[in-house]
Amino acid sequence: MGYSAGMIYRFGPFELDLAKMELRADDRVCALEPQVFALLAFLVENRDRLVSKDEIIEKIWDGRIVSDSAVASRIKSARQVLGDDGQSQQFIKTLHRRGFRFVADVTASKALADLSAESADGIAAPTPGPAAPQSLDRMLRPSIAVLPFSAVGDLGPFQAFTEALPQELIAELSRQRWLFVTARGSSFRLHMSDVDVGEIGKLLGVRYCLYGTVEVAAGRLIVTAELVNTLDRGVVWADRFVGSVDDVHAMREEIRALVLAALEVRIPVHEAERAHRVASEKLDAWSSYHLGLQHMYRFNRLDNAAAAKRFQQAITLEPRFARAYAGLSFVHFQTAFMRHSEDLAGEILQARRFAERGVELDSLDPFVNFAMGRTFWLEGDLQRSLGWLERSTDISPNYAQGIYALAWTEALAGQALEGRAHVDLAMRLSPLDPLYYAMLGTRALTHMTVGEDAAAAAWAERAARSPGAHVLIAMIAIAAHALAGDQGRASAWSANVRERNGALDGKDFFRAFPMQSSEARLRVAQALARFGF
Repeated sequence: MGYSAGMIYRFGPFELDLAKMELRADDRVCALEPQVFALLAFLVENRDRLVSKDEIIEKIWDGRIVSDSAVASRIKSARQVLGDDGQSQQFIKTLHRRGFRFVADVTASKALADLSAESADGIAAPTPGPAAPQSLDRMLRPSIAVLPFSAVGDLGPFQAFTEALPQELIAELSRQRWLFVTARGSSFRLHMSDVDVGEIGKLLGVRYCLYGTVEVAAGRLIVTAELVNTLDRGVVWADRFVGSVDDVHAMREEIRALVLAALEVRIPVHEAERAHRVASEKLDAWSSYHLGLQHMYRFNRLDNAAAAKRFQQAITLEPRFARAYAGLSFVHFQTAFMRHSEDLAGEILQARRFAERGVELDSLDPFVNFAMGRTFWLEGDLQRSLGWLERSTDISPNYAQGIYALAWTEALAGQALEGRAHVDLAMRLSPLDPLYYAMLGTRALTHMTVGEDAAAAAWAERAARSPGAHVLIAMIAIAAHALAGDQGRASAWSANVRERNGALDGKDFFRAFPMQSSEARLRVAQALARFGF
């Protein structure tokens, strides 16, 4: 079965293809500078809200001081390619002294990636140690009920699928320590055909309900899944899966993994949207935490500071909230990783301290172990990092960000093939992940470290052109293109890096990407040096 690895946004006569990094009109590719493409993609993906000029500068220029005219120039270029102007503002609306918003109607759909990902082998991991359970009340955190799936027509020998799949989902979701899951004994007493979803929410005391359908037609097994908010009956996420009836067991495994990965992303996003409608002083710990997550993944100074404030608020409300401590660890990791502070040693110490506190409170939370493993990246200690990241993915085998982080560490530790298998799995599990650009960059690193320069350049180009990609990803593109012999693209990304952060050099690159192979490190260093880094 093939599944999407990107999104296509359609508005007016245009298609914005994030998988291919193309803007098309009537099947014609429109020429766009990378920075203008990134700006347009950023506005489209954040079309539900106003985007301030400062946020654009933080995201597109990495916080570097630029003039108002530079922002206006990029906005003008984006409008010109869309056939828009400052008067009609059919696509990009200017709100005077406040910012910009993409206002055209947009439809989104998944798209197949133009570079195929290979399948991954299983992940070996050490046995987790004991955990200290948290005492958070279930109604303060997201809660879900998984109902039996409904049969469409006669399923014959596949009738058991309607209960087997949701039962497996309940078991797997119960391992997600940030989510309260209603037991099978309660949820399986209800069917969507019998009870309204709002009533299910009241009966079981849950905010979300997951249900679906199973159909057999022309030798194919067709499964739909839908996640609904029981409070307003709105659909949060839905998908459709099709496969051969001869491959039912493999299909069941893949559906389970993809559903779990989707919920790991979609529920926190929806929780953050819900929290936005609550006055700050009335937020509970979980709402504050989810608002922090929304800021944390934007990788700029302003949002990182906002994330820290929300995570601290969550800890104040619930001092034993392990995930909030992991969030603070991530904030300090990001500050050190992006060199947003001169006190790197202090930031590393804070990242480690908050991660350790999270482990003390809940050693079986995958995000806590993920945060702990990343702190060792900052010191180039990849072996200790691997142990924690393997533990994270052992606790939650479908945790896409943990799998990506494991792949990143393996790639730099000289385990390119293992890293490639894991990053491909992460991209397949979470094609809409906020760190998807980093997954693409990791795929590039798996090729770069073993001298597969043409493939490295292709993946690095996709990574650097992806919305949200930070400046260090652009440095991967410089090195990859230089090694592949494409001096033009290397030069273009070199100019991009200098415009966004002229202080970066080769030492910064290797602090962020501590390659263990001396041969690979020398090749990359020489490639960067040719362009003044």
